[in-house]
Amino acid sequence: MLVLNAGSATLKATVLDMPSTDPTFDRTVGWSSTTSEADVGRAVDEALAAMTVAGIPAESLRAVGHRVVHGGERFTSPTLIDDAALAALDEVADLAPIHDPLAIRTIRAARSRLAVPHVAAFDTAFHATLPEVAIRYPVPDSWVTQHGIRRFGFHGLSVAWAIRAAAAALERPVEELRIVVAHLGGGCSVTAVDSSRSVDTSMGMTPLEGLMMGTRSGSIDPGIIFRLVRAGLMPTDIERALDHESGLRGVGGTDDVRELLDREARDPRAALAVDLFVRRAAAGIAAAATTLDAVDAVVFSGGIGEHATTVRARICARLRALGVPEPPSAESGEGVIARGPNGLAVVVVHAREDVVIAESALEVVGP
Repeated sequence: MLVLNAGSATLKATVLDMPSTDPTFDRTVGWSSTTSEADVGRAVDEALAAMTVAGIPAESLRAVGHRVVHGGERFTSPTLIDDAALAALDEVADLAPIHDPLAIRTIRAARSRLAVPHVAAFDTAFHATLPEVAIRYPVPDSWVTQHGIRRFGFHGLSVAWAIRAAAAALERPVEELRIVVAHLGGGCSVTAVDSSRSVDTSMGMTPLEGLMMGTRSGSIDPGIIFRLVRAGLMPTDIERALDHESGLRGVGGTDDVRELLDREARDPRAALAVDLFVRRAAAGIAAAATTLDAVDAVVFSGGIGEHATTVRARICARLRALGVPEPPSAESGEGVIARGPNGLAVVVVHAREDVVIAESALEVVGP
């Protein structure tokens, strides 16, 4: 199974010989200065050429799985991609304008080069179990009925793997666990999971809501936007700033957490960026915990969640009132890294969206 994960900065190509979860091929290709159809095609060609050099001919592939961030209300499970499905994806692409158009271009490029089934796996699909009270915004009913305003949630592929890996680390069935998953990377979200079902999540109708992120603001007072519009700023400029010029980059000048941690002792901007990130991540975890009867584990995943050990420890330190134990700031392993006297565990999981995507593709095309 070939997995193509089209991110905002790179295309990640992974081959898995199922049911093994060990990649037989793994290559990351950076996009060029643009992500036009031609540039996306060149990136796909580069990945496929490297795959061939690695001894994996294209004709050996059973299927190709693609990560798609937003499936809207139309796509709530892995879907075989044909022309009709592609057309439907185009219709919901504006819900995730940074991610979905790029994924769709990647799917088109891959379909033109590989005559095997192509399957889309959606980050939003995991959150199809959200209850109405989590989906609904407190806005006029006409906004819901006429404009489809509702929460969808994201990072579902990462969360699906995280709860599975956490259950294995805790040696308990995932169906009996109540878990808060903090996916902290370029994008950041918190999801409350009860018996393997998503019951609350911080991202909303788009991936812009919720925690402070690398370049995204996360939740802000909506009145700020009205004020900026009245001041003459164009909506497209505001959207670009909130998506690409905010978050860690907006406060600290960069979205590289390693650089910010290196600078924070001597640079107030860097220190503020890290403190604000920690504060907002902890608040998101605490809010998610209130939707569960109890919390068995807090799980960290994503680039920051997995590797920024001091950030992770500082987040946990802010959660002492909830009984979350503080892990050692130098702990860099995977699995259970701390356990409190109440049994609440802190778990680190290396994100493996590729496995979930490959399994989703296999589910659709058959063994």
